[in-house]
Amino acid sequence: MSLKIDRGLFKYDFIDHHAILCVPVDADVKDIRKRYLQIARRLHPDSSAITTATEKQLASELLSKLVNPAYEKLTAERTRAEYIIVLSQMGKRLVQEPNSVELTTDLAKQLAAAPNSDHLYKTAIAKIAETQYNSLVQSIQIIAQISELNLVYLMQNAGKGVAAPPAKAPVNSSTPKPNTAAPPPAPAPAKEDSVVEQYLRRAQTLIDKNQFAQAKVELQDALKLEPKSSRCHSLMAVVYLKQNQLKMAKIHFDNALKLDPNDEAALAWKPKIEKALGQQSTTAKVTSPPSTGTKQPDKSGGGGLFGGLFGGKKK
Repeated sequence: MSLKIDRGLFKYDFIDHHAILCVPVDADVKDIRKRYLQIARRLHPDSSAITTATEKQLASELLSKLVNPAYEKLTAERTRAEYIIVLSQMGKRLVQEPNSVELTTDLAKQLAAAPNSDHLYKTAIAKIAETQYNSLVQSIQIIAQISELNLVYLMQNAGKGVAAPPAKAPVNSSTPKPNTAAPPPAPAPAKEDSVVEQYLRRAQTLIDKNQFAQAKVELQDALKLEPKSSRCHSLMAVVYLKQNQLKMAKIHFDNALKLDPNDEAALAWKPKIEKALGQQSTTAKVTSPPSTGTKQPDKSGGGGLFGGLFGGKKK
């Protein structure tokens, strides 16, 4: 099945990532993330709705070549800001070239003539999203239909501009050339990682930057899609370990070893965590005088034990 789309914004040599995810062009990152998870679950190889080898292959192609790149483009701060600017320019360009616009669906024509286009547009997008990927063979045509709606909406709001995230970089003040309003199609991603692998990759990057809260969110989303991934549990354990929550770290390392007895991180860290927790329990029994009101809350380890595990300074 060809993934080529030649209607709506795609007709202008432009990849309409909002149409691929079926979210309004002014959707925020939270809504984009929520919608992406819905699609990823639907297209996951283990989805109960996908039963044949042909469907699995098509679902894999839709996910790796369209859905994943769209999600990456619309959630990365820099690329999202640039993309929104191009969308605004696109709307202005189309208003100046109305003869090039061709609407093939009744819904797009209805939107073009509607007085309250914003409400109709948002309602239509939400309704289509409910069934967008139910029929994989029709998904390309549905994306094209959504892109026509986006095209009409952009033209109607060309004077207002598309809502964009706070832009750190100023827009180039030079007058754009006529042929540079729409960029060439983005190349297909070099890697066709699975959805879970992409979450793990982002989580590992965040862990390396000590951004543990964000890494935890990525891993939680990954576990929703693949609860039996030993790698997910192992990385989640590392996050808890770095946050000095030894009991939670042990739970996830235990889960990782149940799923993969050879998980290296779990094999390396679990004995150390069990030893640290054992020391904590022994210390608590020995040093249990009447309460003075200064008892430390249970953080699954404590600073000293955590520092000992990582060889850091003890407080």
